[in-house]
Amino acid sequence: MAGIVVNNGVVLLDYTQLLIDRKSAELNLSPGTLLEKNEATLAIIEGGTARLRPVILTAITTVLGLIPLAIGLNIDFFSLFSEWDPKIYVGGDNVIFWGPLAWTVIFGLTFATFLTLVIVPATFTIIYSIKLWVKKII
Repeated sequence: MAGIVVNNGVVLLDYTQLLIDRKSAELNLSPGTLLEKNEATLAIIEGGTARLRPVILTAITTVLGLIPLAIGLNIDFFSLFSEWDPKIYVGGDNVIFWGPLAWTVIFGLTFATFLTLVIVPATFTIIYSIKLWVKKII
């Protein structure tokens, strides 16, 4: 779960920084110069909207992949191939151990995806504003 969340955050921030660098090159700014706050905010919004789908799809596929483990869906593959009877049932011994773990990852990933899409761009905006303020002082 942590790997997926960190990867989503890195993808989001990397693309946002790429947009900021492209805008700086488009405006012919020197390498140490920062964009204005409104230009950087537009780049952060564009980065968030462009990476919304990959972040959501990564989280949804993981959550959907964990649902059979969480509900304890069992398929007997030995009887499926030998007798053509899969003996599908829900529950069993495995769900006692794996069910709570799967539900924890599902809800944790859902919450962390929300944080990645809302808190990470907001924090990036705050940090960028602090960098502009410090640059103005110096």
